[in-house]
Amino acid sequence: MSLMRSDIASLETERLVLRRPAARDVPALTAFYRSERSQYSGGHVPHARAWINAVAMLGHWEARGYGLWTVTKKGDDTALGLVGPYFPNGRPETELGWVLFEQAEGKGIAFEAARAARDHARNHLGWTQIVSYIDDRNTRSIALAERLGATLDRDAPQPKPDDPCLVFRHPAVDASGGTA
Repeated sequence: MSLMRSDIASLETERLVLRRPAARDVPALTAFYRSERSQYSGGHVPHARAWINAVAMLGHWEARGYGLWTVTKKGDDTALGLVGPYFPNGRPETELGWVLFEQAEGKGIAFEAARAARDHARNHLGWTQIVSYIDDRNTRSIALAERLGATLDRDAPQPKPDDPCLVFRHPAVDASGGTA
């Protein structure tokens, strides 16, 4: 499995900028991890734990050379969420992860950002297998994974065997660059 570092700290799509998270994002991320909205992504926790979760996103970039990007609209640096390649120590497979803040929901932002992040993981990190780990109650994330073409893989290894989740496998890319 490739643990290649990326020299690309930002991506642009038609409407969005995905940039490396910065210290200025920590307050918004901490607020997210304190909120009930984060219950399916390790959050809805007290302030101290929420802060640790937030700075872990910055640390993943330092340790791996890639990670979830802060998603913003072009021309506005306000954080809308995080999307990107994620592979913390101990995970069985490389993951495409996402969390979106409430103001960004229902606008196609997660799909647009996740598609760009997945392409980056394939083309710049060399990832051939990509999964998304999703809580079985998180219907919005399940719908996004399916919209991205990912399918449920009931036989995939679990990231936390004592707390199982759904594992959605993203389509593989064949030698011609198309999905297999």
